[in-house]
Amino acid sequence: MKSPRALMALLALLATALSLQAGHPLLLCDSGNNRVCKVSAEGKIEWEHPAQHPQDIWLTPAGNYLFCFKTGALEVTPDNTKVWEYVAPTNSEVHACQPLPDGRVMLVEGGTSRIIEVDRAGKIVKEIRLTTLPKISTHEQYRGTRKLQNGHYTVCFKGEHKVVELNSSGLVLREIKAPGDVHEALTLPDGHMLITCGDGHKVIEIDAAEKVVWELNENDLPGHPLRLMAGCQRLPNGNTVFVNYLGHGHNGEQPSVFELTRDKQIVWTLSVTNNFKAVSQIQLLDIPGDTTKGEILR
Repeated sequence: MKSPRALMALLALLATALSLQAGHPLLLCDSGNNRVCKVSAEGKIEWEHPAQHPQDIWLTPAGNYLFCFKTGALEVTPDNTKVWEYVAPTNSEVHACQPLPDGRVMLVEGGTSRIIEVDRAGKIVKEIRLTTLPKISTHEQYRGTRKLQNGHYTVCFKGEHKVVELNSSGLVLREIKAPGDVHEALTLPDGHMLITCGDGHKVIEIDAAEKVVWELNENDLPGHPLRLMAGCQRLPNGNTVFVNYLGHGHNGEQPSVFELTRDKQIVWTLSVTNNFKAVSQIQLLDIPGDTTKGEILR
């Protein structure tokens, strides 16, 4: 008799085989393999670059790849020529990055507890200090952080299970408690916020009054139990692509990336056969838009 884990893996493979829609070309952070990759719609790796524990990645308007990892951030051309770099201080970790319209790059650092904006010369031109509980380790402090079009920042305080919104000067505007160690807080055009709750095995969407208007729970998707919910991207058709981080003992058991309709129907999954381990973030490459202007919802 097959073990429960083996049966679960088999169900996941069957669900993948039944996903009939075409795949998406994408960039992804393959944290388990310490690399970032460009992947075709057929699931083939077309480009990769080493990166220790990568957490965020973007296609820039110039056609380059911007990504962050444990010790800093890097922007390279498709032929791996380095065009920009940031080296983080010793004993700090960089867990989010974002290209900005003025050419700067926004980063969030654990250890130093700060949001920074770095110019093209590698100089820090803006710094916002963050305050987290002393008991929270460097690795557990922060995850998904974004600068919004109005100049505000949203920060996932992973270890404190909350999302914090700050104004452009760093003043705290609101704190949103979440049912898990938050990894992504995506501000949507209608004012809602989509929050992935990490090891809380849950995703919630809240309205402007912070009322839950949609949720995805651990066992809502047969054959695709939620493990650690990490990155996400909302698509123009209303679907959302989620990253189900499969570290902590679940690598290879099921697809780590899937597209979901509002009524919780899976329409596409990233194959489990291409040796990605513990994917943490993605950007789909068949969705048009300028990443520096908030046109890509992730």
